[in-house]
Amino acid sequence: MPSGTRPWRAHAVARRYGRAMVTVSDKAAELTRLHHDPELLLVVNVWDAITATVVANTPGTKALATASHGIAAARGYPDGEVIPRDEMIAEVGLIVRHAGDLPVSADLEAGYSDAGGTIARAIDVGVVGANLEDRMKPLSDSVKAVEAAVAAAETAGVAFALNARTDAFLKAGDRDPEEVLADAIERGRAYLDAGATCFFAPGKLDETTVGRLVEALGERRVSLIGIPGSIPLDAAQRLGVARVSYGPWSQNVALTALASLAEDVYAGGGLPEGTRRLN
Repeated sequence: MPSGTRPWRAHAVARRYGRAMVTVSDKAAELTRLHHDPELLLVVNVWDAITATVVANTPGTKALATASHGIAAARGYPDGEVIPRDEMIAEVGLIVRHAGDLPVSADLEAGYSDAGGTIARAIDVGVVGANLEDRMKPLSDSVKAVEAAVAAAETAGVAFALNARTDAFLKAGDRDPEEVLADAIERGRAYLDAGATCFFAPGKLDETTVGRLVEALGERRVSLIGIPGSIPLDAAQRLGVARVSYGPWSQNVALTALASLAEDVYAGGGLPEGTRRLN
């Protein structure tokens, strides 16, 4: 049994939201369905209770996803598993509690050197999906991490939506783009064969590259990140992408608004028109 895994069945764990009883298994099944659904899944990443509440209450939201970079930054840590795992899991659990009956996928970085145990602990607080980074470690090591995460979810009885991430494009450097793409496809196939729900390839990818990834790995099996200059959402939908998330960029949008407010106030202005009271 993976470290930290508890031998309970998820359908026995439920919370009451209003009149409906929504179990962890219900949420897991819904998140998995959303990844495979023909409609592109859009998730605006959150990093604390109030951002989870605001996004959860926004019409059109079908699921929430956390951003590890955003959670770490809000607590004074740099990105890269510097924030202690206990602190990360506690914050993710708080986000789950404020998400209501929406499924939550957590960015758990590279699994804190214990992918199975980290996934098990995330499931314990109600998480039903996760990103897991490979950081371009040897392929065999990365596949073992995916297998451990999948095994932890199976032990918990959860149809967990694992979004296995490669850093092939982010760490491409001056490598031949064809070599980078081939590496990404090899890793994607290996992670999907190991039981991952989806293959996450962050980076500034053009439509041709995205199309080749989808062609090689299958429709609704590739997820992307929305960044400045990324392909339009309608193109992602047309190409058969499963999911687009926004990582730390949603926090940067919020911080840009905050910096603009400070600049306007110092220049003699005030609150911008259209500001809504959301907390």
